[in-house]
Amino acid sequence: MLEVSEIDLIRRLNFDNPWWESGKSIESPYAEFNRRAYFRSFYNLASNVSVSRAVILMGPRRVGKTVILYHTIQELLASGVDGNKIMYLSLETPIYTGLHLESFLNRFIDKFNHKRNDRLFVFFDEIQYLKDWELHLKSLVDSYKAIKFIASGSAAAALRLKSRESGAGRFTEFMLPPLTFAEYLDFRNRESELLEEIKPEHYKATDIEELNQEFINYMNFGGYPEAVFSEQIQKDSSRYIKSDIIDKVLLRDLPGLYGISDIQELNRLFTTLAYNTGNEVSLEKLSHTSGVAKNTLKRYLDYLEAAFLIKRVNRIDQNARRFQRATHFKVYLTNPTMRSALFGFLDTDDKAMGLLAETAVFSQWFHDTNFLDRIFYARWKNGEIDIVYNAQEPSIDWAVEVKWSDRPYSDTSAWKNLVEFGSRNFQPAKKEDPPNLTITTKSIHGERLIDKYRLSFEECSVYAYRVGKNLVAYRDFREDIDNDWEDIRKEITISPPAPSEL
Repeated sequence: MLEVSEIDLIRRLNFDNPWWESGKSIESPYAEFNRRAYFRSFYNLASNVSVSRAVILMGPRRVGKTVILYHTIQELLASGVDGNKIMYLSLETPIYTGLHLESFLNRFIDKFNHKRNDRLFVFFDEIQYLKDWELHLKSLVDSYKAIKFIASGSAAAALRLKSRESGAGRFTEFMLPPLTFAEYLDFRNRESELLEEIKPEHYKATDIEELNQEFINYMNFGGYPEAVFSEQIQKDSSRYIKSDIIDKVLLRDLPGLYGISDIQELNRLFTTLAYNTGNEVSLEKLSHTSGVAKNTLKRYLDYLEAAFLIKRVNRIDQNARRFQRATHFKVYLTNPTMRSALFGFLDTDDKAMGLLAETAVFSQWFHDTNFLDRIFYARWKNGEIDIVYNAQEPSIDWAVEVKWSDRPYSDTSAWKNLVEFGSRNFQPAKKEDPPNLTITTKSIHGERLIDKYRLSFEECSVYAYRVGKNLVAYRDFREDIDNDWEDIRKEITISPPAPSEL
């Protein structure tokens, strides 16, 4: 049997790294792709050589991880890093099968006669294809302090598990979620056309009908960058998203990682959850509906959440207090596009559009875990609130009722529970501040004064845009603050304050 020759390996490495030739950069189509809103944050992390830690880029399949790696290489080259100091390889390439990470590194070092202390950048794409990758990468980080290692992988659950088990102190994780609605509009070159900033972090629609149509498109296929630009994928999202994204996670990634024997049982559970995204469920009822035993069900829910397919949201009561035992909870898809891929496109007047819009709004909050971990929903005997920010029990900071209808603007029954809940639990920073209560609508923007309470009415599509846009910007701002404090600390040798003190 013939073995892969050294000549063929070097030829492939040269092909994968065109910047090794003088004057060349990354190739099309990567150079032409839009940059994710997350690029700046990721690049700052990947280019930071002051700390000897590998960066692990993880996320669901098809959200643009490989593209962001290429854009990082492009930026490094533009910043003056020599092309022969950067190596990229995708470990899913068949010719690389069976080789160890250090063998690639040695070939790279030998090819350009690099010294041990040379500042190099090494990218391992789809690293999950290498068995025991976390042990190999940890060894490289420990052995080559001057080299910045950046790795990516699509098996988010596996990467997160192994990264935290073996890479403590050696790896820094970076999660790349699906597109926000703001990113989708930017990719479509319609952001400035359809929205106008009226004050910092607040926007209004210039054409609400057009914006709503784009929001519907986003919910149906817009969570994945490739689908935004491909009419073929948009017309057949079931084949693309279900087969290439959902099925690979359910039928391959999760069973291989957790030793799941009954794959169809897991698939049946996910299908049930996807169809009911945004609804409250209980373990008892979910077990009955899906046919999965409760003990197994708890494990499956953990697995699906680790794979970034779903997010469970816990419940609080009418006094904003959390329950000791979470017997009831809501389950949201992390990307509304998955529901459309499984069950077909939804249009503006479809019965399930309300829950899909709620899923889309909630998925924007997935883009910052600092907020997400403090978000709940409230439910009691005669009422429910969709989204409640409960930073410190038992008070609330704000609450949102998500509607895909204009009826709430004139129907008092639509916001009665919201006002009651806010008046009971809202504790403002200043006594005169009214509760921060919002109801989303389909096309009406405005405010209503109810007794001493001010209700903000905001179009659902505008609200989803605002949340996604501001969270990514806030993430960049927070990192700038952290970096500034680090610079100050180095100069005056004191520890920065905790984030809560800023």
